[in-house]
Amino acid sequence: MSKIPASEIWPLVHAERLALIDDLGTLTADQWEAPSLCSGWSIHDVAAHLVNNARATIFRLLIAMAKAGFNFDRQNDQGVAAEKSATPDGTLQKLVKVAGLRDAPPGPVASRLVEEIAHGEDIRRAVGLKRDYPEMSLELAIKYQAATPQGVGGAKELARKVQLCSQDETFRWGIGPQIAGTRLELLMLLSGRGKHARGLSGPGMAFVR
Repeated sequence: MSKIPASEIWPLVHAERLALIDDLGTLTADQWEAPSLCSGWSIHDVAAHLVNNARATIFRLLIAMAKAGFNFDRQNDQGVAAEKSATPDGTLQKLVKVAGLRDAPPGPVASRLVEEIAHGEDIRRAVGLKRDYPEMSLELAIKYQAATPQGVGGAKELARKVQLCSQDETFRWGIGPQIAGTRLELLMLLSGRGKHARGLSGPGMAFVR
């Protein structure tokens, strides 16, 4: 994992939150209720989930998990229900209020960056929006996912078998048969969104399930 200190990663997380707030502000009421790339969640649901994520601390997470019977999916659904306002504007204002927070469960801050980018794409791709993400943010997110086991949301098992390579060949990670694509599409693959990734190629794709 990168040795970049958390103090330098948090501004990247905050930048992603602000960029998504800007994009959400352009959506119609119908678009807010459209299905996102997260199965069973609307765009409004994903936005509420990001509010819940931004407020996460170890104490709050432990309480939430206990209330959910230590079922991760149930805990996520309960978090959405708790933060989702009656109107999209209400949820958007909550996002504005939490945009600058630095709360997080124990662990690398890069996990917050993965959440913001991946869920940002869950929203943007559903409504045809695009964002030009900073390369540093994408590379930090890729490295985090490549070092994190699948059981806790990463893709270490895949990443240790292949080499991930950006299309411009300025970023490489790992050793093995190559998977090539843009940094964003590589992150989509490593964050469990392979079916939505575009333009990935190379012999390493044989390891993708």
